[in-house]
Amino acid sequence: MPQLSASAQDIDHMATGLVACLPALSRALDRRIGQEFPHPKPPEGQLALLRYVQANEGVTVRQTAQALLMKPNNVSALVSQLTERGLLERRQDPADKRVAHLYVTATAQQRVAEADRLMCAHVTQALLAMTDGERGALGSALGALHTLSLHLHHPAG
Repeated sequence: MPQLSASAQDIDHMATGLVACLPALSRALDRRIGQEFPHPKPPEGQLALLRYVQANEGVTVRQTAQALLMKPNNVSALVSQLTERGLLERRQDPADKRVAHLYVTATAQQRVAEADRLMCAHVTQALLAMTDGERGALGSALGALHTLSLHLHHPAG
């Protein structure tokens, strides 16, 4: 049986729904975490930067900016803020003094893990309040959402 493709109207409806829903989910989760996080909660951009540096120790500002789809000067400003707060370290490249490599501190590792635990706990709690069918639909959609993220992160063409 041939697979029918979605109509342009269905695609537009899906896009509109995702554009409305995903930021609302993020804001709701951010608000919940902000109420319970025992430290000043870094904004999502700072958390994303810390997570990326933690997963890619020694990365440069330019590499981080490319990976997070941000301007290098914005990443540099975030790095300065996080360095001042003791969450990130800049280490000068021995071969090129103009280049700094980034490393998260132990405090940052602890706080990112704590924020992630809180987020997962809230999402778990929300998932448990849903029906089996709703959870199944979300589980089935995870792969597609990941692929959508990749297409937005690395557009074809």
